[in-house]
Amino acid sequence: MQKAASHPEGPSAARKIIRSRADLAINGAPPAFAEPLHVGRPNIGDHNAFLQRVNRILDSHRLTNNGPMVQEFERRIAAHLGVKHCIAMCNGTIALEIAIRALKLEGEVIVPSWTFIATAHALYWQGITPVFADIDPVTHNLDPDAVRRMITPRTTGIIGVHLWGRPAPVDELQAIADEHGLKLMFDAAHAFGCSYRGRTIGNFGACEVLSFHATKVLNSMEGGAVVTNDDELAETMRLMRNFGFSGYDNVIHPGTNGKMPEVNAAMGLVNLDALPQFIAVNRQNYHAYVEAFAGIDGLTLLEYDEASTPNYQYVVIEVSPDFQATRDEVVAALQAENVLARKYFWPGCHRMRPYRELFPHAGLILPGTLEVASRIAVLPNGGAPAGGIKTIAGLARMLGESGV
Repeated sequence: MQKAASHPEGPSAARKIIRSRADLAINGAPPAFAEPLHVGRPNIGDHNAFLQRVNRILDSHRLTNNGPMVQEFERRIAAHLGVKHCIAMCNGTIALEIAIRALKLEGEVIVPSWTFIATAHALYWQGITPVFADIDPVTHNLDPDAVRRMITPRTTGIIGVHLWGRPAPVDELQAIADEHGLKLMFDAAHAFGCSYRGRTIGNFGACEVLSFHATKVLNSMEGGAVVTNDDELAETMRLMRNFGFSGYDNVIHPGTNGKMPEVNAAMGLVNLDALPQFIAVNRQNYHAYVEAFAGIDGLTLLEYDEASTPNYQYVVIEVSPDFQATRDEVVAALQAENVLARKYFWPGCHRMRPYRELFPHAGLILPGTLEVASRIAVLPNGGAPAGGIKTIAGLARMLGESGV
């Protein structure tokens, strides 16, 4: 059997010595890496185990429609998270849309602007207005005080996001929701396996939405799920993901096609078996970054609290205004070296069409969002071996000393 691995070993660093700005690829020198180092390179478990599951699917002629692989995947995800129900979906965005509709949200729903655009789109696509509340610039998660300020008579719900896998302020958001009679759900796309005060993410709000996209710590190539402890809500979502069918020829609820195919569940099951190894590699790389970036003035690595059992999928740096290069210059310089750093969520949902046209002055009440959006970059994780991380840090150190 082939041993499960988090990532194939990434491209090794060239023997590149950086003595001055002339040695930077952005200034014409050869890049430090022969091949690109990507953020979110997919984790892939045991190839043979996956192919065996695919053969079982082909032999069964059961490719979709809630087959045995999907059912097994749902059972194992629910058990892993300690929740009653997992409803697997074809992707995380459809999972968001179905959860929103099952909760009967309407009017306005409060969300952070500092999130992946799907969080806002899943509302707007259904005629619901996403109202953007500010984030805490330290945690990057929703600021409960900002949420309170955005509540109006049209508000029906709140969607919190566990950004980078660090838990949102769950208790504060639940208290606000209870006080104002609002529904609370969470976008947990980043947070599989993480926890909040000893409870696994997935157990909070009315429901939580997972993503198993290729870039996530646990992937099913493409896929998503909603997890909940609410029996009635789970049953409604199961109907909704399959056109509202209850048995053959019996449609009892409005619905759509949100089903996860069997092959995606097979990949998810194989990767779930390898999840501890994936997280161990992420953790090792994260601590290698911490060590390599220590002492670089003006660059701060986002910290994880071990008590929240992080999955370490995202290595996030904050570029201070005192640094010799701007965040955009840092990203451009790293990309020239084939380190494909990313400005995640830039420039914020409220500044993307159509939301900048709906809310042209939203930035006036989102100072934390604007601050974070201007200084954040995400670095490659599992695909970057230790030597590569030291090279990345060396490039960053040079930028801090002399700029681009």
